[in-house]
Amino acid sequence: MPETRTLLRWAALVAVSAALAYGLSRAHFPAAFLLGPMLAAIAFGVRGAGLSLGRPLFLAAQAVIGCLVARSATTEIAATLREDGLIILAVVGVTVAAGALTGLALTRLRVLPGTTAAWGSSPGGAAAMVAMAEDYGADPRLVAFMQYVRVAAVVLSASLAARLLADVAGPSGASAPGETWSWSGLAATIAVAAAGFGLASLLRLPSAPLIGPMLLGAGLHAAGLIDIALPAPVLDAAYAAIGWYVGLRFNRRTLDETLHALPGVLTATIGIILLCGVWAWVLTHWLPIDFLTAFLATSPGGLDSVAIIAVGSRVDVSFVLAVQTLRLFVVLATGPILAKWIARAVPGERP
Repeated sequence: MPETRTLLRWAALVAVSAALAYGLSRAHFPAAFLLGPMLAAIAFGVRGAGLSLGRPLFLAAQAVIGCLVARSATTEIAATLREDGLIILAVVGVTVAAGALTGLALTRLRVLPGTTAAWGSSPGGAAAMVAMAEDYGADPRLVAFMQYVRVAAVVLSASLAARLLADVAGPSGASAPGETWSWSGLAATIAVAAAGFGLASLLRLPSAPLIGPMLLGAGLHAAGLIDIALPAPVLDAAYAAIGWYVGLRFNRRTLDETLHALPGVLTATIGIILLCGVWAWVLTHWLPIDFLTAFLATSPGGLDSVAIIAVGSRVDVSFVLAVQTLRLFVVLATGPILAKWIARAVPGERP
């Protein structure tokens, strides 16, 4: 029966994900419970497993990560923006410009249509870029392909950098051994996640399930009004859900349809990551931060994945999240403008 086959495939995916996550955790990779499920899901998706994670689960996982960020960053993000605002704006500007130039290059080389290349090259907000792309004449399948190739590459490179450049502050899972939590604290955290998501949606903020709980939770946590409680199983499940959601978007059909674009997309993705790495090295000479902090801050998305890696590593989390959050807003605000500019800049393309 189809239902039985689906259940068996999910069981196999869970088993492979757990094995990979355990192996990566033993190797002291940060975000092992994100990276392992993502790699397993990519393999299953490309082999035609026909699995997909429901969007509500993905949104719930983002809300959990928002609460995790709120617990770690509190009001330090705002202080970081005040103290290093000009540098952060420069970091954001370089990354956004790199994405725009990449989209322009892919279009001029006829690798992808103009608007599709523009949205696919936007460095951040992958889910939002895919959702908005079709309204501006882009092919959402190609945009999703470009965005999630970039997200996968960023997670892999950032995890490897964190593994090589710094000791992990704790286990690659969610919580340190012996961390205490209460059912009342967990209930309050769930309420904050739901309320933050709802308020951010009403205000039409980008990445509402992540940004809303993060901002509301940080304010309440900093004021001492709540203690954010996130048991290890809850965080590990959120990590896995995000990994599966990203990984299962890779399928054979998408790869077959975009095979001719793959070399250009991979070259562009690696080029952006290397450019951000060079920019990170420059930042270490301007600011009193280590290279890993600068590398995670300049990594071209996504916010939830980078947040998981940053929290699990010994870096300046507030600086990383300040840069990533500001860039997300800038990318979503400038995306339509850049898409139209790239389309007009290339002969034969329609805005």
